[in-house]
Amino acid sequence: MIDRYTPKIMKEIWSENSKYSRWLKVELSVMEAYEELRMIPDGTSIRAHQLASLDAKEMQKVEEAVGHDVIAFVKVATSKMGDMARFFHYGLTSSDVVDSALSMGIVEATKVILKKMDSVMNVVIQLAQRYRYTPTIGRTHGVHAEPTSFGLKVLNWYAELERAKKRLMVEKERISVGKISGAVGNYANIPPEVEKIACTKLGLKPCKISTQVIPRDIHADYVSTLAVISGGFERIATEIRHLQKTEVREVEEPFSEKQRGSSAMPHKKNPILCERLTGISRMIRGYSVSALEDIALWHERDVSHSSVERVIIPDSTTLIYYSLEILEYIMNGLKVHEDRMMKNIYLTRGLIFSQRILLKLVEDGMSRENAYLLVQRASMKVWNSEILDLPTEIKKEVPSFNVDGILDVKPYLKHVDEIFERFEVKV
Repeated sequence: MIDRYTPKIMKEIWSENSKYSRWLKVELSVMEAYEELRMIPDGTSIRAHQLASLDAKEMQKVEEAVGHDVIAFVKVATSKMGDMARFFHYGLTSSDVVDSALSMGIVEATKVILKKMDSVMNVVIQLAQRYRYTPTIGRTHGVHAEPTSFGLKVLNWYAELERAKKRLMVEKERISVGKISGAVGNYANIPPEVEKIACTKLGLKPCKISTQVIPRDIHADYVSTLAVISGGFERIATEIRHLQKTEVREVEEPFSEKQRGSSAMPHKKNPILCERLTGISRMIRGYSVSALEDIALWHERDVSHSSVERVIIPDSTTLIYYSLEILEYIMNGLKVHEDRMMKNIYLTRGLIFSQRILLKLVEDGMSRENAYLLVQRASMKVWNSEILDLPTEIKKEVPSFNVDGILDVKPYLKHVDEIFERFEVKV
């Protein structure tokens, strides 16, 4: 991922040095397992750890010569081990190391993402509470529908993040698998007990069954979940983008004092952060397709997935974390124009209260069909006029109709507290 979208914490997790460090942990955990099973001399793993060399530049130089990254790693890592090197990578195939270490990296990245998600959720629920009783117009098909609460709109965002967190926690458990099962997964040269002990030391569970690799539907499931989560971020961003339109202007994403919106037009304040979230979501959806393509490997394994995963897994986790940083910044600095929300509620001169009028006519004794046709006919007149209003038009048709309080927004907020109570969050 380019530096522009790569937070330091994610860069460190997916750095070459961190990757080799995880590879070494896998190798050493296997040696420790051998020691516990009395298959190699006691103290071998400690001595190997002390003598291991993790010179990334040297590994790259060796890889250029041998054309194999794990062979380069083993050659450099054991270059100063002397006799201890006999038991390093003993009975293993490259994917035992690479796949188990990849799971460790994904778990580490996921923990960081979950921590950031908690921080974002805290900001969002506070925003929802702040505007719990702020009336705003609800829109369906982009058209004014009925009033609602802006707090409920934000609470809906919180609920999406809550679901995202639960999904990610499930995925963290699913991806926490390793495999130390040899060249085709049948433990021909390494006992299953070694895998069990080594994986436990690495914080992983042994994959129930593997070939030369961990089945790639597990990874596809993970990346697809990230795509769903990023789709939720995009939904929030899209809503803010619409609400920031000049004609609407109910909310605005943060715009710093020195920030500039356009090189040509000094007046511009563009929702560029929300648009960035939209674009990032597109990328992650694309990565999910690539992950799905990786599922069908030849026989016990081919290498077609490898080049894909070197890109999509670090990038997708990095982009999710970066998106959360952006989302947190937006939520912390979101400008909410309550006066504009109220103005927009009455923009259509009572049309949005059509259902209340309809129901009141029915309560007064009119059939629902006749009431609907009457209100629709009056509404069309108001739509096509710049001066008429719906209550007045209804009064013309039904002089006895009582319009008092018909334009009050309070009835639309009467169950707000009940909805908020469904979320076990205290602010």
